[in-house]
Amino acid sequence: MADPFQDVDSVSPELLKIMVGALESRAVEADMVPIVDRYLDQLSWTPGGTHVEIGAGTGAITRMMALRAKDGLVIGIDPSDGLIEEAKKLAHGIENLQFEVGDGASLRFNDSSVDSVVMHTVLSHVPEPSQLLIEACRILKPGGRLVVCDADFEKSSLGNFDGDPLNACAEYFIRNYVTHPYLISDIRRYAAAAGFDIEDFRVDSRVITNGDGGLGWIKMSANQMVKQGAIGEELAGALADEYRRRKEAGSLYGHQPFGTLIAVKSQ
Repeated sequence: MADPFQDVDSVSPELLKIMVGALESRAVEADMVPIVDRYLDQLSWTPGGTHVEIGAGTGAITRMMALRAKDGLVIGIDPSDGLIEEAKKLAHGIENLQFEVGDGASLRFNDSSVDSVVMHTVLSHVPEPSQLLIEACRILKPGGRLVVCDADFEKSSLGNFDGDPLNACAEYFIRNYVTHPYLISDIRRYAAAAGFDIEDFRVDSRVITNGDGGLGWIKMSANQMVKQGAIGEELAGALADEYRRRKEAGSLYGHQPFGTLIAVKSQ
């Protein structure tokens, strides 16, 4: 099946709700917050600057950017009307933050007009990552920074033993909901080809031992399996219940490397 994140507005309301919950839950995980804080600390929050998140989703990262920007303007862009609608609701009252529907490969901004660009878990879901990187380079000012933070999906796991059904769901998610599971292996090459100088590249661990960070994988995978007639509703519910049981019992364990690239547009 095609990666549903490429066309979120075509998914069912049920799946959209699961996606929204997964995006918001992941952003506040104990392991994710320092990853985001670290790359936001590496950006230059110049007074009155303009900062853009491409593929903003529900706006969890964009809201964090707005706290740093102070009197600057932060704009979250996503191709999904549904996600932008959710993002606007969640950001109500944040005055220096805007959301709009847009295509990351064809942005409305003038050349060299933006101070920083963030792409958080976006490029692994788009057919042509290079197009978004080239467009980011176009709109950035000379010396402006790009952040790409994405999961190394190919090395992700949610299994405790051979044949673990929860890990089967994680593998199903990777095969059916991720366009580029090897993105992190290639991101430095993509960024350099788009015209960026690589400033920093690192990989951190996202460890899932509590919370619902991995429950989205279970729900989205099981939801699709039910639609295909591969499993019944009872098994889908049991898989989610098993995730919750492990969380309560202290035996839940998942791991996902997260890569972060910091790149600079040449002066």
